[in-house]
Amino acid sequence: MDQQLLKAFMVVEQHRSFSQAGEELCISQSAVSKRIHQLEQHLDIQLFERHNRSVSLTEAGTLLLPKARRILEMIQDTEQEISNSQRQVSGTLNIATSHHIGIHRLPPFLREFVKRYPSVNLKLEFMGSERAYEAVRTRQVELALTTLDPDQTGEFSSDNIWQDKLVCVCGTEHQLIHRQPLTLEQLAETPAILPDATTITHQMVNEAFHKHGLKLYSPIPTNYLETIKMMVSVGLGWSMLPESMVDESIHDLDWPAEELIRPLGVVRLAERPESNASRAFLELINSPTFR
Repeated sequence: MDQQLLKAFMVVEQHRSFSQAGEELCISQSAVSKRIHQLEQHLDIQLFERHNRSVSLTEAGTLLLPKARRILEMIQDTEQEISNSQRQVSGTLNIATSHHIGIHRLPPFLREFVKRYPSVNLKLEFMGSERAYEAVRTRQVELALTTLDPDQTGEFSSDNIWQDKLVCVCGTEHQLIHRQPLTLEQLAETPAILPDATTITHQMVNEAFHKHGLKLYSPIPTNYLETIKMMVSVGLGWSMLPESMVDESIHDLDWPAEELIRPLGVVRLAERPESNASRAFLELINSPTFR
């Protein structure tokens, strides 16, 4: 079975669109349609139901989907193992990272990596923790540098690289400054500026309130910590930010609950063969010299 046909099938299913699949594969919509038609002819079955502006899998398509994924992964892993046997650190290394890690943690590692391994085509994508795990799972990236999720086990392997202490902060003229010592009840009544509810950071903060029967009020979610810091500094609400981000533009408050520490690190698929480039990057980022 031609892997190009299977790849077209997978991408069409992902986007539910022939035109969007063509954009990702860098071929025309008609070329995508031709590949799907060839695959359907080969299997002698219809794989997609065509609608006005989208497509959906038939029963046969649903049956093929996990098998096609396994076939493509097996081919990819075999090619990777053969490439690794050459012992060269080259090729493309796709990495996902959060904006905070990318700005505040990664620069010295990236600088050293590109200096040591100029033959590697390093590609970075910025995304939140939930999306980063999904990108690793679907092999869009080989590594993700993100907040580690203790509930994500089994298919993932992770290394805890940094401990990120979270500090309760508000603007320098915010009313909370005059209400110390603070209580969780007071914070629950005051708008919080936090990442959205799907993020591990939000879930950690929310759990502190949930344990005391309180509901967190976060009306303006954003996943960019620098944006959160700006909104806090102008008095729009309080937040929990990494200790390293606290400066004269915001005021740190006494957090009235158990200390919150985000584990930051690198995530990869446990059973996916590591590329030589990935192995070199992991050795560098785990090196005590750069900790």
